[in-house]
Amino acid sequence: MTQLSPDTQEMLDSLRAAVAETLERKRCLGHYAVIWQDGKPVLVGEDAPEQPCQQPSDDQKPG
Repeated sequence: MTQLSPDTQEMLDSLRAAVAETLERKRCLGHYAVIWQDGKPVLVGEDAPEQPCQQPSDDQKPG
């Protein structure tokens, strides 16, 4: 892995901390979160819908 500059590492650490804080807040409030896992979005949390809303394919879009 390449060595990151100190500024870049600080930014990455800040982003990771913000994400962790937000996910923890959502968990405490009982809200689900959408995360990226294995190349696709995944809904996690006790109140997560069973099946996420599907976007219409190009041939199903109006107009």
